[in-house]
Amino acid sequence: MKQLQSIALHAAVTLMCFVTLYPVMWVVKLALSPSASLSPSVSPLPDEVSLQNFRDVLLNTDLQGRWLFGRQLFASVFVSGVSTLIGLLLAVTAAYAISRFRFPGKQVGLQGLLVTQMFPATLMLVALYELLQQLHLLDTWTGLVLVYSTTSLPFCIWMLKGYFDALPKELEEAALMDGASQTQVFVKVVLPLSRPALAVTALFAFMTAWNEYILAATLMNDEARFTLPVALQRYVGEYKTEWGHFAAGAIVISIPVMALFFALQKNLVGGLTSGGVKG
Repeated sequence: MKQLQSIALHAAVTLMCFVTLYPVMWVVKLALSPSASLSPSVSPLPDEVSLQNFRDVLLNTDLQGRWLFGRQLFASVFVSGVSTLIGLLLAVTAAYAISRFRFPGKQVGLQGLLVTQMFPATLMLVALYELLQQLHLLDTWTGLVLVYSTTSLPFCIWMLKGYFDALPKELEEAALMDGASQTQVFVKVVLPLSRPALAVTALFAFMTAWNEYILAATLMNDEARFTLPVALQRYVGEYKTEWGHFAAGAIVISIPVMALFFALQKNLVGGLTSGGVKG
């Protein structure tokens, strides 16, 4: 009886995995198929394997002979990386101050940060466009970094504040009694214990900037300065969609995020502070 239950359980899990992975397998099928049209077959396996779609995407050039994919990849990495770094640096100090200190306007500021997350980015699009135009930062990576880092700041602050609230204050008090300054406590005690929260916050901030399309498509005009989501959308036309190129581009774009996730997975699991104090 137990053997039958085990077989049924494994069969159900296998079926669920297949249902979950079926759309991904279809994307891989489209990327490896030489035809640019959708296949009527329900099979997730391509009838013919070809890497032409990947070559077209990776080796794409403009009329001036510039390697577009390389420039767009650099744009995405630069904008996402710098936005994450700036947002994290500002958020970690703000979250720690909100978590540990009392000052006028603390609750109002927290509620204000929360309210900003209730509105979509498109609501601020006109204001952001006008602001960047006045600063002469339209169609620049600097302007995009400024927009992404500021829009991700409320989320990062709330994420890190919740983690700082859970850290035992006894560790900081012990360090202060040993003669450490408040800055040393923050750098040498709090930050090392906050690696799981920093990793999760950085990953979400990076993914948000990496996958964002609407702001990048509106604020950027030069094709060589496009981020990868904007470049990927160019394969979807009004009258024709290049599904093979779109699928190949989607796979290539997802690789850096997966690599970052696997690189940070050791720090994504919380509980590093469980052994900090006994009892």
